[in-house]
Amino acid sequence: MLNLDTHILLHALTDSLTRRESALLSRDTWSISAIVLWEIAKLARLGRVAVDLDDPEPVRVLMRLHTWPLSLDVCRAIRDLDVRGDPADEIIAATSVVHRVPLVTRDQRIRRSKLVPLAV
Repeated sequence: MLNLDTHILLHALTDSLTRRESALLSRDTWSISAIVLWEIAKLARLGRVAVDLDDPEPVRVLMRLHTWPLSLDVCRAIRDLDVRGDPADEIIAATSVVHRVPLVTRDQRIRRSKLVPLAV
């Protein structure tokens, strides 16, 4: 199983993944942190992404994904992260740490982490 950050999931929904990302995602099942759903809704409301959460196609994809909850363990893991920045990114990274699920991200700060398991 892979944990997708918000932008990777958005690229997957809009068929704009890199060749490497497409190959990586085609080999495994996908999961997301619950905060990813909030981020997509927020970005859509602000007009920064063209994903309609009422459109049956993206909804069908999102409903099939395993969604990791924001839990006490995830919040505790945030304290020990070697990545600081956007709170949603910290939650996504900590989710991968707690559940030992490799994260798929383009975020260079997260990719430099020694703690967050990354999909390669």
